[in-house]
Formats: sequence, structure tokens, C-alpha cells
Amino acid sequence: MQYYSTNNHSYFVNFRTAILEGLAKDKGLFLPEKINTLSKDFIGNLQNYSFQEISFNIAKYFVGDEIEEADLLTIINKAISFEAPVKVLSDNLSILELFHGPTLAFKDFGARFLAGTMEYFLKNESKEITILVATSGDTGSAVANGFLNIDGINVVVLFPEGKISKIQEKQITTLGNNITAIEIEGTFDDCQRLVKSAFMDDELKLHINLSSANSINIGRLIPQTFYYFESFKQIENILKDKNIIYSVPSGNLGNLTAGLFAKKMGLPINKFIAANNNNDVFTDYIDNGIFKPKPSKETLSNAMDVGNPSNFVRIVDVFNNNHSKIKDVIYSKSYSDSETVEKINELYEKFGYIIDPHGAVGCLALDTYQNYETTESIGVVLETAHPAKFGDIFQKHLDITPDIPERLALSLSKEGNAVKLSGTYDEFKKYLLS
Repeated sequence: MQYYSTNNHSYFVNFRTAILEGLAKDKGLFLPEKINTLSKDFIGNLQNYSFQEISFNIAKYFVGDEIEEADLLTIINKAISFEAPVKVLSDNLSILELFHGPTLAFKDFGARFLAGTMEYFLKNESKEITILVATSGDTGSAVANGFLNIDGINVVVLFPEGKISKIQEKQITTLGNNITAIEIEGTFDDCQRLVKSAFMDDELKLHINLSSANSINIGRLIPQTFYYFESFKQIENILKDKNIIYSVPSGNLGNLTAGLFAKKMGLPINKFIAANNNNDVFTDYIDNGIFKPKPSKETLSNAMDVGNPSNFVRIVDVFNNNHSKIKDVIYSKSYSDSETVEKINELYEKFGYIIDPHGAVGCLALDTYQNYETTESIGVVLETAHPAKFGDIFQKHLDITPDIPERLALSLSKEGNAVKLSGTYDEFKKYLLS
């Protein structure tokens, strides 16, 4: 499998290069040269495969012969060592729980797979790689945990001061070893801007081998296709003649892009919903065909506080820049914090189910779509993080107290350590070179 740059469809690299470089030399994002339908035998018999077997068969398609099958299976079994269960709440609403990994967020899937593949490709090399990660919440902790103590890889995580939950901050700042946490004065967009500027700095790259573990790295998106297939396996026996819709809480649009990959690979998904909070750049694009980045706004669903989503270019490229086709497949709507709180309360009162703010936005968008669309459907909402990660929000806005898993409580007892920097690139570059 070859991968091309979104900035130049004639520029190809192999899987190894796409993984280790993260961003193309022309600053584009990598996409597979083709995404073909998987065999009908595989898709028609998902019930006969374990989650790990499903993941292995999909990964093999993207990796080709660049990783020995036995080694790839080892990477998969290590990375996908936890479940992704679907909880059926009603005839038309199911929740895909993606928070059963070590940091209680969906990004554990991508971060652990990426760490495994990078470790494989670097095992016989003497050079060190520095991974730069901008996080609006869960990416930082998932990547830090996935790459912790891997030889030859240093991780630098940038997070916006005061704009992620206290628990998320603890998960990033308490690891140490090869993980450095940097607290930036500004927003997630400022963190992302610093990371992108570093990748564009040829002088810096003469001194440091840089790579990315944000969703700009194709290695983060590939494993996110795994759980679309796994969730479909769990509910296909109740589908009957109903359409299936996936409602995806959307920030940097990586999870949505992975879903589009799964659809192109043959998974019979009828519609995607890009559920936005007040950061409605993508909703505006779906409505009017104009993509206009904006400064991000702070919300209760902080991992979606993105004003210039990186994976937009991938989505546009997948559809050959045809807005009409994109709108046929993707519906989008945005919601306020007050609506989010109301939905959390409603789901708890109706089903006894505690959902986090991101999943609540996904449920709001699904409600809107199903009320508008007359065709009977089953909606699957991606629950991207454990509600306990947002205990401060629940304490302030709700009379609900999520149970705190033991591994989360453990990080709360540790002392955090972060480097504080302004949002200027010169200061950030000076720190990296030091």
C-alpha cells in the first residue's frame, strides 16, 4: 500500500514513511492510494471473528507486507487488549463505549497501535524521534500512555492552560520518563499551530527528528476503523431493514474520517452525523459549502474545541472536493453547553445511563436527525470518553456523580509536572532545541 499527500497526488511514500514522518514533506496529510471494498466473505461473517481478528484483517490491508504477519498480530493483540461494547438503550439508540482502554478514551486505540508500529520500525535504528502532540483533552494522555518507556521515542505533549479537565491534565503531567508536558498560554488551536509550525521549520528538523501522534498521522486513523466493524458486528442481528447511522462527536474530524474509511471498505453505513458543540466550523461547511476556520470557543465538551480541524482536508479529498456528495453522506449539527447538560440529565433519568459531554452532543445530533428523517434507523453514538474524566463538570452542572475507575483515581493521587510556555513559536522552538 502506498500513501499520497493531500497536497500532491503524485507524491507517494510507503506505510513506514507515512507512519514515521506523520506529515508529508509538502505539508500535506497522507491518505491511502486506494481504499477498496474488503471481501464479502469477511464483511458477511464478522460474527465469526474476535475484535482482534477483525482488527488484524483490516490492519493487514493498510500495512501490506511491510510488517510480518506474526509481528502485526503481536502489535494488534497488545494495542487492542480491551473491549468496545455496544450498549443498546432503545430501539433506535445504541452507545458504542470507546473508553475501556488504559486512559479511558477512544484515542487509546489509535495511540497504542501507532506506538506499536513505530516501535517496530525503529527497533533496529539508532536514531531518536521526538513526537509532538497538541491536545484538547484526551489525545495527550492516550499518546503519553501508549508511548511511555518506549526506547528511542520522546513525546512532547502541548495542552492549553486551564482548558482541559483536571483529570485529563493529571493523566498527561504525572507520567515523566520519556514524556514531557507543556502547558501553553492559549487555546488548542494555539497548541496545534505550534506543532504545525515546528513541522514546517526545516532548520529545526536538521537537529531533531520530528513525528506526530495527532490524528494528522495516518497511523492514528487506521485503528479507529477497527471499532466501526466491531460495533456493526454487535448490532447487525437487530438491524433487520433499518438504516444504520453513526453519530460522531467531532473536533479534529479524525474519528469521522476513520468511519468514512470503514464505509469505503464495505461496511454498510447509511449516514454519518458530525456532532459539533459551539465550534461549528464543519457544521457551517456542510450547510453552505464554505470552510472558514474560526478561533475555537471553550465548551464543556473540550476535546471538540477545535476551530480549524486538520482532517477536513482528508474528508474533502476522499470525496474529490464534491460538497454535494459529502452532504449526501454526512449530516452535521451543533449544540450549546446548556443543551448538552440537559441531554446528560435526560439520558440518566430515562435509561439510568451516565454519558460524558461529548457523547451527549452525539445524542443530541442523532435526535435531531432521526426526528427530521422519516426512514427508520438505528443510531450508534460514539461515547468517546469515560464520564468520570469530567467530574468537575458533573459537580458544577449536574446532580450526577460518575464512579471513578481505579486507574483514573491512581493518576489523581500523583503530583503533576508541566513546563509553562507562552504561545510564541520562538519560545517553543528554543525549548525543543534545549
